[in-house]
Amino acid sequence: MKPQLLKVPYEPHQSFGVRKEMRPNINNRWHYHSEVELIHFHKGQGTQFIGDNIKQFGPGDIVLVGSNLPHFWKFENYDLSEPGEEEPYSTVIHFFENFIGERFLHLPEARSVKNFLEKARRGVVITGTDSEQAAVLIEKVYQTEGLYKIIALIECLCFMASSGQVTELSSIGYKYEFPESENKRINAIYNYTLKNFQRKIQLAEVAEIAGMIPNSFCRYFKHYTGKSYFDFLTDIRIGYACKLLVENKLSVKQVCYECGYRNFSCFHKIFKEITGRTPMLYKQQFEVNC
Repeated sequence: MKPQLLKVPYEPHQSFGVRKEMRPNINNRWHYHSEVELIHFHKGQGTQFIGDNIKQFGPGDIVLVGSNLPHFWKFENYDLSEPGEEEPYSTVIHFFENFIGERFLHLPEARSVKNFLEKARRGVVITGTDSEQAAVLIEKVYQTEGLYKIIALIECLCFMASSGQVTELSSIGYKYEFPESENKRINAIYNYTLKNFQRKIQLAEVAEIAGMIPNSFCRYFKHYTGKSYFDFLTDIRIGYACKLLVENKLSVKQVCYECGYRNFSCFHKIFKEITGRTPMLYKQQFEVNC
């Protein structure tokens, strides 16, 4: 699975890029770039793909994606005609690891930042109360100008490097060196799955999307992603179930059916295997922590 190389635009007077992204699905494809990407989601939610990690994302999430790590965020449909509904947007920062010079990360004082950026090569998410402070610092990077903008980014990275509320995303063994010719096919599989995961997907139909017979498709998907297609589908469904449980608008049984399962016992078992908690306990623990 070869993601698309994305060229990140810069202003002539900037050593790194920072912007408010008001078009939520502008990079709605599996892609990568040499720059490190730091993103703060203000509005909007959906499914996040970073390396071989799949999870739901939402407002307040802060994610750092390392150099050349494939990723994309698929925003859910939103209806601006609904009362209180706002268009998704985020703050995005792109920078090279050596944006302040080749020697910076080799300084003893910068060791924690260097280690943090190495960790980000698997993708990391900042959680808990630290995400709130990180959000303030990201906004500071956006608002300041000149040399103060560079200082603000260093301050932001230093804070995140010292955070104890950092979770790594993709697995240690994840590899992403794949032929360019597979990019279009794997994107078609991803998009088809995201559109249809709430119903039963037959292996034959998704294999047809890939232009293969089922047995060949199974080997193909496992070879290029490191997981079976149905493990991939399960990750999407359970991630969506977690989102619905947190929203607390549906019963656990309703959540089961909404995320594509028709057997509650099966859903209960798979949910616990992946999250380590039952659906009800997951829901209750979130309510307690709010």
